[in-house]
Amino acid sequence: MKKRIAILGSTGSIGKSLFKILDKNKKNFYIELLTAKTDYNTLLKQATRFKVKNLIITNKQSYKLLKEKTKKTNIKIYNNFESFNKIFEKKIDYAMSAITGIDGLYPTYNIIKYTKKIAIANKESIICAWDLLFKKLKLCKTEFIPVDSEHFSIWYALKGNKKENLDKIILTASGGPFINLPLTKFTNIKIKDAIKHPNWKMGKKISIDSSTMMNKVFEIIEAKKIFNMKYKDLDILVHKNSYLHAIIKFKNGISKLVIHDTSMSIPIFNTLYSEDNKKIKSKKININKLNNLDLIKVDKKKFPVTNILKKMPQKSSFLETILVAANDALVELFLNKKINFNSISSELIKIIDSKEFLSYKHSSPNNIEEILSLRKYVQLKIRSNFI
Repeated sequence: MKKRIAILGSTGSIGKSLFKILDKNKKNFYIELLTAKTDYNTLLKQATRFKVKNLIITNKQSYKLLKEKTKKTNIKIYNNFESFNKIFEKKIDYAMSAITGIDGLYPTYNIIKYTKKIAIANKESIICAWDLLFKKLKLCKTEFIPVDSEHFSIWYALKGNKKENLDKIILTASGGPFINLPLTKFTNIKIKDAIKHPNWKMGKKISIDSSTMMNKVFEIIEAKKIFNMKYKDLDILVHKNSYLHAIIKFKNGISKLVIHDTSMSIPIFNTLYSEDNKKIKSKKININKLNNLDLIKVDKKKFPVTNILKKMPQKSSFLETILVAANDALVELFLNKKINFNSISSELIKIIDSKEFLSYKHSSPNNIEEILSLRKYVQLKIRSNFI
């Protein structure tokens, strides 16, 4: 029987990687839904190749163009995620949430009740709304698998082990393009340098987050929430090759090291085939990399945003939303040449330390609307300071 699946954000890098995997075994899958924001051409090509009958595209202009292109087909085109109840008559087998940014929060939350399994690549959803997501996952009896290479590695290593047996989790960071750059030269960093990740091909936003190491701060917050850990039991080590993804230490003294190629196809493949024991073509174990893991501690002078983790409350709060929103706004300002590279980190720390925003650490969101409202307020306030 064919597995019925949906891909939220099918035209992005994660969505395209999933498509390559599906393409090798098309006969075993039926795609119920694909979604995109603006790229209607790629969306239509994907739909045509897999005979997909339901598409959501949220940009109004792209929606009009796609409607025009498909008017002589039986493809149904929707403009918003409220359409889920029209598309899914019963639970599908698998959904991939790969929409980037906070825009992915609402659809990720709402598709949970329509799928038996959800793979989440949208880190903002987990950071800002994990308690809400977890509650809904339990209510709908939906299995969750993280897609981020580090969190997938931990999830995989925990198979057959209880979370209560965990002692410590260490995530690795490549260090981005500036790991070897002297601190004195950080004031002259250009956009073209900040988006050159040494190991991964990524979009501009995530590449900037890697260069400041903000992405690793987010990943620690994600790991804390997903695996119900305390911040003191989580750490970061720099590993330039991105071959070792996580170290998991158990209370019985045993540790697991999880390695795999620097390719997102491996975690994506395993979320899709988590129960099927399928084989993926991969490279041989790299002995040279294993012999030269070269793990080092994070230089907190170069990457001051890592100090933010000491300020985060153990309980979920609105502070996570403020952190995500503020970082998004500051990275956007840097890409628009309104602020310099160092200001991303310094301004972010100022915001987190401000009396106004610190007060939010004592309350948590009751619904998605509260998160989106706060995000809008934070970003407007930051942008107004630099215009």
